[in-house]
This record gives sequence, C-alpha cells and structure tokens, in this order.
Amino acid sequence: MATTDDTQSLYPGERIEEVDVSTEMQGSFLEYAYSVIYSRALPDARDGLKPVQRRILYQMSEMGLRPDRGHVKSARVTGEVMGKLHPHGDSAIYDALVRLAQDFTMRLPTIDGHGNFGSLDDPPAAARYTEVRLAPAALAMTEGLGEDVVDFVPNYDNQLMQPEVLPSAFPNLLVNGGSGIAVGMATNMAPHNLIEVVGAARHLIEHPEATLDDLMAFIPGPDLPTGGTIAGLAGVRDAYATGRGSFKTRAKVAIENITARKKGLVVTELPYLIGPEKIIERVKDGVQAKKLTGISDINDYSDRHHGLRLVIEIKTGFEPEAVLEQLYRYTNLEDGFSINNVALVDGQPRTLGLKELLEVYVAHRLDVVTRRSRYRLQKREDRLHLVEGLLIAIVDIDEVIQVIRTSDDSETAKTRLREVFDLSDLQAEYILELRLRRLTRFSRIELETERDELNAAIAELRELLSDPAKLRALVSTELGEIADTYGTPRRTLLTEAAPSIASAGKKSAPLLEVADVPTRVFLSTTGRLLRVDLADPAADPSASPAPVPPSRRTKHDAILSRIDTTTRAEIGAVTSTGRLIRFSPVDVPASPPSSVQLGAGVPIRDYLGLTDTGTSKTPRERVLGLVSLTSEAPVALGTLQGVVKRVTPGQWPSKPDFPVISLKPGDAVVGVAQGNDSDELVFVTSNTQLLRYSASAVRPQGPAGGGVAGISLAAGATVLFFGAVPAASVASGEAVVATISTSSATIAGADPGRAKVSDFAEYPGKGRATGGVRAHALLKGEDALSVAWVGVAPPLAVAADGGVRQLPETRARRDASGVPLDTVVGSIGGAVG
Repeated sequence: MATTDDTQSLYPGERIEEVDVSTEMQGSFLEYAYSVIYSRALPDARDGLKPVQRRILYQMSEMGLRPDRGHVKSARVTGEVMGKLHPHGDSAIYDALVRLAQDFTMRLPTIDGHGNFGSLDDPPAAARYTEVRLAPAALAMTEGLGEDVVDFVPNYDNQLMQPEVLPSAFPNLLVNGGSGIAVGMATNMAPHNLIEVVGAARHLIEHPEATLDDLMAFIPGPDLPTGGTIAGLAGVRDAYATGRGSFKTRAKVAIENITARKKGLVVTELPYLIGPEKIIERVKDGVQAKKLTGISDINDYSDRHHGLRLVIEIKTGFEPEAVLEQLYRYTNLEDGFSINNVALVDGQPRTLGLKELLEVYVAHRLDVVTRRSRYRLQKREDRLHLVEGLLIAIVDIDEVIQVIRTSDDSETAKTRLREVFDLSDLQAEYILELRLRRLTRFSRIELETERDELNAAIAELRELLSDPAKLRALVSTELGEIADTYGTPRRTLLTEAAPSIASAGKKSAPLLEVADVPTRVFLSTTGRLLRVDLADPAADPSASPAPVPPSRRTKHDAILSRIDTTTRAEIGAVTSTGRLIRFSPVDVPASPPSSVQLGAGVPIRDYLGLTDTGTSKTPRERVLGLVSLTSEAPVALGTLQGVVKRVTPGQWPSKPDFPVISLKPGDAVVGVAQGNDSDELVFVTSNTQLLRYSASAVRPQGPAGGGVAGISLAAGATVLFFGAVPAASVASGEAVVATISTSSATIAGADPGRAKVSDFAEYPGKGRATGGVRAHALLKGEDALSVAWVGVAPPLAVAADGGVRQLPETRARRDASGVPLDTVVGSIGGAVG
C-alpha cells in the first residue's frame, strides 16, 4: 500500500497529502472572492456592464437580433448565452436580461422586451413566455466589434472568443447605473441623464483639467427612470467627489380635488425602485397602527396608457400638506439612496468619483476610436495595394494574358507576373483570380476613382492618428451624435429643499387638522358655495367681510343664503326635494375677510355630489339654503303648493342626509329660512300675491312631519318665493320686496318684463293660510310674476348672461307696475356687505 508522509492509504496507487486547513481556506476564499468580484458582481468602469450583461448583449448581436428584426423567445437567448459564454445557471442569465429590458430600472434600456417583464411589485413571466431583441441603444454599445476595437478573450472552455469589454459609444455606467454585492464589497450607482453625462464627457475631453464643479454644471444630479424629486444635493456632491454619498428621493405628489367635497394626494411618480403596492401596504399599516391620521382611503388607478396614479383620499378637516408630511415620514414616499461607486478598473475594484468615472470612460473611448482608425487604415492600405496592382494589369492587359497563357501552372504564372510587372505576391494572386468582366474600360474608371478615394481616406486616417487633438474632437462629436439620437429630457426634479421631518430628526409634526376658526358661508343665487374666514371674535367682535362696491360685484355676490359657523362645524344644505345634506365647510374655497370681492367658490352641486338628472315628473334637485345644525332656532320651509313647516331644532338624525319634510306628489320646497318666533314668514305667489305672518303662528314639528297650510292659492297659481325676514329688519325699514312681471305668452327669455322694489312695511300682515295682498300691478299682456324676492336691501339681480344688474333704486307703492328692464333677470339675491 502506497503512503505519503507516513499516512496510510486505503487504495493502491492513491496519494494523500496533508495540508494546513487555514492556508487552504485562505487560498480558496481569495480565489472565490476574486472570481465573484471580477467575473460576476462588479461592472467594468469602461462599458458599465457585468460579465453576464456583456455576454447577453454580445450574443444577441451575434444572433442578429437587431431592432429592425422580429423578437425571439427569451429562453432561446438564455440558452445560447449559457451554452456558449456564461458558465452559470439560466435563472441568473434571465434575471440579468430582464433588468436590461425594464424601463423603470434602466434609464436607457438596451433590450427591447415583448411580453410581461414584471413591475416594481411583480416578477416577470418565465423565459418561455417572453420575447426579446436588441434595443436601438444596444447597437451603440456593440458597434465596431468587428473592427478590432477591443480585445477578445476565450470563453469558459476555450472554444469560443468573447469581447473583454464592449466599445460602448455612450457612458453606460453613469447613464444606467448598477448594483451588485461581491465578497467584502458592493456597488450601488444611480442612473443619470444621457444628455447631461455626454455634455460632461465632452467638456472633459476638451478640458482635461476640469474641476468637479465644472462637471456638475453639466450633471447636477442623478436622473432616475421613475422620476420623483431629489431633496437636498449635499449628499450627491459628496458622492461625486469621493464615490460615496446618499440622497433622499421623494414621490411627485399633487393635491387635487377628488370630489368637490374631498381632497386627495395624487401620486404620479415614486422614488426609484419603489412600487405602488409597497406604498399601499405601508399606508394601511400606518393607519391601523395610528401612526397615520387623516387618510380615508387609498386607491391605485395606474395603467399602461396613463402611467402611475395613486390616489390617497384625505378626511374632511385635515390639512393635505400635513398628511403628506406624515406620509413622507412613515412610508416610502420618501426613500433614501446610498451611492457607492465601486467598479473594475484594469481588473481591480476601485471607488470612483464623478471625474474619475468620466476619465476612465473617455480613455476607453479614445482607445476604441484609435484602434478602429488603425484597423480602417490598415484595411484601406491593403485595398489600395490591390487596386494599384489591378490598374497596372489593366494598362497592359494583353501582355498579362499572354504571360498567364504561356505559364505551365498558377505558381509559375504568379512568379512570372511578379517579375514582369514588378508586383507583390498579393497583387499577383489577386490578378490571377480576376474575372474577365472586370477588364472593361468602365472598370478601369471605377478603379481609378476608388484609388483616389482610398488615398484621401488613408491621408485622413493618418492625420487623425497623428494628431491627438483631432482624435479627441472625433470622440466628442460622436458622443454628441449619440446624445442627439438617444437623449431624453430630465425626469427627476432636483431641489435644495431639506428632506422630511423624519430625516431631520424632528419629533413634532405640523398641525394636521384645519384650525376651527369662525367663518361665514355663502350660497349664491347661481348655486356657488364659498366661505369667508372671519377674524377671532375675541380680538375683533365686529369681524365681517368687507362690503363689496357695486362696481366690483359679480354674479357670485347675489346671495341666496348665508350662515355664520366655524370651519370644522357641520351645517346642512336643504334641497328642493325636502332633503337635508350634512357637510362641513372646511374644504370650501375661502376668501380673506379683507377682500373687496368674493371668490368664485365651488358649485354646490358638485361639492355635495348631486346628480344633474331630472324629468318633467321629477325636476332636478336644487339646493335652496343653508342651515345650522347646532342653532336653537327652528328651520322654516315653504313649498310650491303653499305648505309651510317649521322643524324642531336639535332633533336632527345622525345620518349624512335625511328628509326634513314629507312632501305630497308634485310638490317641492321653494324656500328655506332659519329664525326665531319673532321673524316674519313671507310667501309670494306667481299671481302677484304676498302673504306675511309671524313665525310663531306655525308650531314646530319633527323632521318626519308634512307641515301645515301656509297660504291659500288661487287656481293655477304656485308659490314663487318663500323666506323669513328678521324682526329687526322689519322694524328698521331695511326689508324690501322685489318683483318682476312677465307674460307667459312670450318666448321664455325674450321679455325682460318690469321690475319693482317696494318697502316690506307697506304689506299688511294676514293670518296663516289666507290669500295675502297684491304685490305687483300687472299691465296689459302681463299675467304673472317671473321672479320675486324679500329681504334686506339692497337687492341684487343676476341677468341671464351672469352679470349683476341694478334694480330700481326708487321705492314704489306695493301695487305699482314697476319700470321696464333692459335684460332678462334670472334671480334676485341679497348683497354680501
């Protein structure tokens, strides 16, 4: 039995050696580490590719999978790469191939994928279900491989050759970034904008002594495929200076009105490599854990046609800006990115700053163009040598033919040609293979033209190779052409704004809820809702909106209803169907109290979500007035058929909307007012009758009640107006009655009619359910009132075109006929001031 070092062997001829375990482990570990670093995990600083990525692009180029040809199965590409170049598993190859095709991962994808290549939340389909071909940008990466521009090395079994590095006509490492985990080191590089990177590279070519600030004038920061916002650039500058740094990315968020009553945060761009499902999960977890407040719902409306759209609905009464700050703090809407620019330079891993990365690439590109120029020069010189030989042969072609015919064999013919015409071996061989059709006069002209072109090209290439400045200029020009062809606008916004309060280490969040301050809410006759936030009553008891001068009034200043409340209080809107809808004015557009003109507000139909549908039997629902749900004053309602009802305060159901009167078929509410027993209730009918009586004559009922008779109507007449006049306004003489007569025989909107304004005090009070007194004298051809209004002077009329019209200022008798109008008036309301 053979032994070595006194160690027994169990098998004949076996040789056993004893080695030190620590030495073996160190050697094996170093070999493994080097293999991972050099052959798998880290990109080359020249072309920015890992070996597997380089092999994929090269093999696809060899397979002819150009952008102008059809896609092929990804499994076919994976198999070709694995079988010929990459000695690892197919899953690793396919994962790398998928990443090269994902536009949300790569700033400039180099593979054009067809099929499901995954998303930030979902994995791609299997290789047998997807198809690929090279993207246009990949042609710039592989262009020139056949011109000896890079060295080729053997593959894993020494049977095939593969490029050591790709020519890379653009700085791929900076443009597309990269990530990888090796043994004892890792790399994580951010993508950048191609146009900006090329601009910096061209500047460096022209000014090799350029400083970092000079280069950052071209590359101010990363440009991420998914857009977003980079908040704070100090970390970016550190990374560009030293190769290591970090920055914060924020989602692109807009505050929009989801509905007229509800605001939302609309996310259209997310931080790099963050998917919407991750955001949704973090938001739901934060709401359940009570870390996030003010959020009512979150929905993902993203699709292929419109891109990302993530809608986060905000609860009423919460400041969207403050909720957004919470989201930045507790979710991935703000995310950090750590830069670690580790790449291979001359086979060794190095941490590179921005200038070093550009210098390595520029040096590589200069070497590629130099080798390409030498290759082209050699090819043209070889061709010129052959062309010159052909020209010699064509000049004395008869003698050439005679030499060939009298030779015993081809070798003899070649030797004699060389001796007789002073040709080289290559020229003689080429002449022997010449076809007879090339011996025409036209062929000679072609050869002479080709000779001249070759001489010019050779002179140009020699000049290029002898002048480094021209070589650098050519590289710069080619880079500019690449940027023009493949460049796209910047997607990521760069700001010097500080990151969120979470990053700054602050403990307190901004005020989430809108302050509950005194406010006055207005409803205009044109159906627009707006509010005016008043000054603190404790500081200014007389706080009130500034009066609006007549010259500055708009259609929104003719007020149908107003209510004093607070920003976060609940109020009610009463509609023509007898329904009360609860809402809070917190999201109603506000005008400052010092403004001399109210803002446009928001359509109350949209704010409350009322439908626009209506028929002859069921007219469209309209909002008639606003009421306080906390006031002790009853709410009075008058209907089209003359019914009056006062609703007992404090008995409001807790539902978001509920009926406040039981209406008979065909009836509808025409007016609503809230006041005390001392107020005067007023009906005005279409046949010019006005009835007023004390509110105390109507006993309050619960919301389910149907009311009592309010006015006795003549046949065919209906109630045109119902409201209440405060006792103080009656006593001071400020209350007026405005009416406009018309003729039902004319086309609607064609007859402006006659308007009259009279003192409310001229109308005597009558008992409830009586017929009232005449409020307007009708002239010949007139048969009804078109508009009526009772309230505190001055009344404001709104014309059909939306403009405010002045009614007669002179007070007329209650039974006068009024004065003619120049335009049709659609509604009358009270003034703001």
